[in-house]
Amino acid sequence: MKMAILSRDGQLYSCKRLREAAEARGHQVQIIDPLSCYMNINPASPAVHYRGEPLGHFDAVIPRIGSAITFYGTAVLRQFELCGSYPLNESVAITRARDKLRSLQLLAREGIDMPVTGFASSPDDTDDLITMVGGAPLVVKLVEGTQGIGVVLAETRQAAESVIDAFRGLNAHILVQEFIKEAQGRDIRCLVIGDEVVAAIERAAKEGDFRSNLHRGGKAYPVRITDQEREIAVKAASTLGLEVAGVDILRANRGPLVMEVNASPGLEGIECTTGMNIAAMMIDWIEQHALPGFRLKTGG
Repeated sequence: MKMAILSRDGQLYSCKRLREAAEARGHQVQIIDPLSCYMNINPASPAVHYRGEPLGHFDAVIPRIGSAITFYGTAVLRQFELCGSYPLNESVAITRARDKLRSLQLLAREGIDMPVTGFASSPDDTDDLITMVGGAPLVVKLVEGTQGIGVVLAETRQAAESVIDAFRGLNAHILVQEFIKEAQGRDIRCLVIGDEVVAAIERAAKEGDFRSNLHRGGKAYPVRITDQEREIAVKAASTLGLEVAGVDILRANRGPLVMEVNASPGLEGIECTTGMNIAAMMIDWIEQHALPGFRLKTGG
């Protein structure tokens, strides 16, 4: 097969591993910077051009689109879909996952448990917003934040009011979320491919922090997940239409809670911790599904 990896940086661990895994199985791979693409949106002959030349047909596209370029990156992916390329994750599914509010609303509609969450732009009554999610301590998140950036733990009601007012002054959309104290700064990252959790790790925040993101100094450990955690992870990925997803779960006293669904999960932490070849599993999924006559799940 001829495959494209959409990424701004082909030297990232995940991109290199996906390229190695694909080439090891005899596939041709090209890493393409989506911001250097431009498109001919023509019903008769749609095309993607790259650095002065038409790209031609790719059997499959692996999107590794950073959150900062979601709008244009998914537009390029849609164009590949229009040209008949199989997307490992579809453009519509990626935009669902990147919109934190929309993704949480979709998960809630399917009855998937999550921390109690409030959404606001310029709340008229900050006190009521805090009460709505159970009071302090609580977590305040910027909707546009990633990798733990723009996430603040407010331990008192006064601190929560100050943080919310500060974010409101930035004209930012915010999520106010119940703090799950019993999770103790830990979460479970489940790597879902299709209808299966193929690997899972526990991530623990560094001392003095509550954010378990590996990019922020968190540590990863092997973990055994329960059948309920496995089921909720697969259901969360399927709800958003994702074939590959990193589903982050908190272990609360009332059961597993989905915190976030990542449409472009990094491979380094989970491969190095588990010793599993996740990249090869992703290529295997493409080989099974990038077949003539495939249909987009989300309708394009």
